Amino acid sequence: MSAQPLILIATDHGRHDLRPALQQAGFAVAEADCSEHAERLREWHASVFVVCCRPNDAAGSIASVSRLRTIEPLLPVVMVAEQSTEALAIAALKAGVNDYFVAPIDSAALVAALRNLSGTKTKGDDEFAAFSALIGVSEAIRQVKVLLSRIAASDTSVLITGETGTGKELVAQLLHQNSRRRQRAFVSINCAAIPDSLLESELFGCERGAFTGADSARAGHLTAAAGGTVLLDEIGEMTPYAQAKILRALDTREIYRLGSTQRTRLDIRVTAATNQDLERRIEDGGFRRDLYYRLNVSRISLPPVRERREDIPALVDHCIGEMNRVFHRNVQGFTAQALQQLFDYTWPGNVREIKNVVESAFVELPPRPVAFLDAPESIRTRVALAKAARTEERDRLISALAATKWNVSRAARQLHWSRMTLYRKLAQYHLSRES
Repeated sequence: MSAQPLILIATDHGRHDLRPALQQAGFAVAEADCSEHAERLREWHASVFVVCCRPNDAAGSIASVSRLRTIEPLLPVVMVAEQSTEALAIAALKAGVNDYFVAPIDSAALVAALRNLSGTKTKGDDEFAAFSALIGVSEAIRQVKVLLSRIAASDTSVLITGETGTGKELVAQLLHQNSRRRQRAFVSINCAAIPDSLLESELFGCERGAFTGADSARAGHLTAAAGGTVLLDEIGEMTPYAQAKILRALDTREIYRLGSTQRTRLDIRVTAATNQDLERRIEDGGFRRDLYYRLNVSRISLPPVRERREDIPALVDHCIGEMNRVFHRNVQGFTAQALQQLFDYTWPGNVREIKNVVESAFVELPPRPVAFLDAPESIRTRVALAKAARTEERDRLISALAATKWNVSRAARQLHWSRMTLYRKLAQYHLSRES
């Protein structure tokens, strides 16, 4: 097997000569007739399969992808089409294509996509080694690492957004660890857990005797982070009173301990995290606009697992590796077929849910490669429920399309989806007007 990632291209009768550009980018390239060699795909040990959509035979190209998916369900597939239609794009997505290009082909974009799908390190990837704790090979995670590398060294405030369990605190820690403040403290403050009555003493500290029970002077969380980084976690849960207090502290960069008239200068970097839509909270009057602008100087949005499913194998393997080290075991991980079942689950708890599932199931997992039937019943039940939920959603989609006579825009409005969401659902559920 070549040390270079192998890109296997379905022969295209010379219409798209991709070989020179790919070889120049450092890939090994091979060509095969998809119809003749489909059963031998495993022998190639390819990193990515490129299907060039044959002129006047889009159906044949789609059939090739579908056949490939039955043989190698996890092998990334890229389709190159000379001419594209909406129907072809949907059919390609339904068949399981990971990326889709239309002639004239942008060689740089194609190479970037192949590097991403093959997990190939590019010349600039060494700069992301410091962010390796953020697991994933998807383009979405790579873009997060790009942002981290750009803003970690600055002192700018950063707002980190994303659903529960996407790794917001980890990102804040990585920002701190790669900043000039790395030698000082990183302090995480759960804004949802501090009642207004204790806010000032918790954040700013207090002098002895400042209130009943204050038997000694105590530094607050902000003072404890002097010279370092503060994470205001669950910032969207702050009460209006707390928002006003924290805004003043950030504006003036000084605080007063409860019971003291002597000011304390603040030298901290501020990061904030939330799973809420702060822009909507502002419109509803639940969050201060001025505080939002103070926090949202730089922004990192973390994608949910369902939008980066290609990272599921890496996330599962990482969690199993961690558990193997802790418990001195040798669980080998899930088979490709079992992972395909895990792809069917939407993981609403995201990375945290994957970690919790692996951790809770670990003692039951065998040392050999884990088939889906080996997985604990709790995992299999979640996947089954997810499939049932998708069936219900599919039925609602079909009803909306029937009611609107396949008017995509009207159906999308009826379902409160965007047009692109509706197209993705059409591909996901293998639906077309003809079917």
